[in-house]
Amino acid sequence: MQILVVGSGAREHAIARSLSASPTHPRILVAPGNPGTASVAENVPVRADDVDGIMTLVAGRGIDLVIVGPELPLVLGLADRLEAAGVPVVGPTAAAARLEGSKAFAKAFMDRHAIPTAAYRTFTAGQHHEAIAFVESEGAPIVVKASGLAAGKGAIVCDTVGEALDALNAILRDGAFGGAGDFVVVESFMKGEEASLFAICDGNDYVLLASAQDHKRIGEDDTGPNTGGMGAYAPAPIVTDEIERIARKAIIEPTLAGMRAEGSPYRGVLYVGLMIGEEGPRVVEYNCRLGDPEAQVVLPLFHGDAVELFLRAATGGLGTMSVPAARGAAACVVLASAGYPGPCEKGHPITGLDRADALDGVHVFHAGTSGGAGSGYVTSGGRVLTVSAVGDSLGEALALAYRGVDEVAFDGMQYRRDIGRKGLERLGEA
Repeated sequence: MQILVVGSGAREHAIARSLSASPTHPRILVAPGNPGTASVAENVPVRADDVDGIMTLVAGRGIDLVIVGPELPLVLGLADRLEAAGVPVVGPTAAAARLEGSKAFAKAFMDRHAIPTAAYRTFTAGQHHEAIAFVESEGAPIVVKASGLAAGKGAIVCDTVGEALDALNAILRDGAFGGAGDFVVVESFMKGEEASLFAICDGNDYVLLASAQDHKRIGEDDTGPNTGGMGAYAPAPIVTDEIERIARKAIIEPTLAGMRAEGSPYRGVLYVGLMIGEEGPRVVEYNCRLGDPEAQVVLPLFHGDAVELFLRAATGGLGTMSVPAARGAAACVVLASAGYPGPCEKGHPITGLDRADALDGVHVFHAGTSGGAGSGYVTSGGRVLTVSAVGDSLGEALALAYRGVDEVAFDGMQYRRDIGRKGLERLGEA
């Protein structure tokens, strides 16, 4: 079997690595991939958002299954094109991907299907004054979100009315997020603790992977601006068996039923960001793909055959698939360039990768790197590497991950030293 993974980040490296462990020994291609994916797959120089180029590659190489990593190709309709060509694909159609591609659509969808989430209002640039009046009447804290895709940085939690008005001005007046800010969603602040669930769906049935908790802020103690994610761990202790049961019945299953009823059966990865508080789990946001860095912890804890899992998601039959329970825990730490999440310098040599990867239980996933083992790796982006580890407990996994971090170095390297602290505190291990 020939499998194409679309994307170029650490998430796609994790997907390719999980596929390479399958007893079916598939041939794996990654478009465009990165230096890390080259160790387990063949990289093909086609951009993830080049839908025509991907279709040409699939036809030319006789691809049997496509797994789409990032959200943009899905919003652009890659899954629709592949389905029309008869190629199994893990990823929702453009209509179903609106759950991530349009927060305005997602909030209205949740209203229609009584799925628990925060109260909200949606505004356009022409309704700027109405949005200001709404924020002033609601008060703070309050959340302002660009409706479209904003690389994980479009949700702004505002502690004061002034911050909320600044966010509205930045999105609606100044175009801080381009077309992603044509609509803005202003919603009530939900108290609680965030966590994420990942349902692999075939349109009717689903398999739930381990829960996870991401760390979005650049600074320790959740300070500073939002990023694409600075680390994660799984499973998240906040997601108890009872919370998972409620989330399945009140959120995941009504979401899949609602999408079917509206003519857009959901196939692929449904990523549900949850706020867990006194009112139970409520939806913060949907995403239509595996998270990054969450993929780097939930996939290492999946002990089944990843090829079978993804093939059934694309073709059906997840309802009869036996999935081994996750064992132990996983944690990962993102190593970022100086300046991230703003402009970053590139081209700094990276040392210590071989030493980190040689540690038992540790694996380093590439994201913003270039070069290779012969010429040496250098930085080429904001989030450069994810150091991931698996252990018998969360404490062991975190200790291993940070041992791996200690082996790696490049100029300006920044990372958070408090990944997993909330989980350890909840487990009484802090």
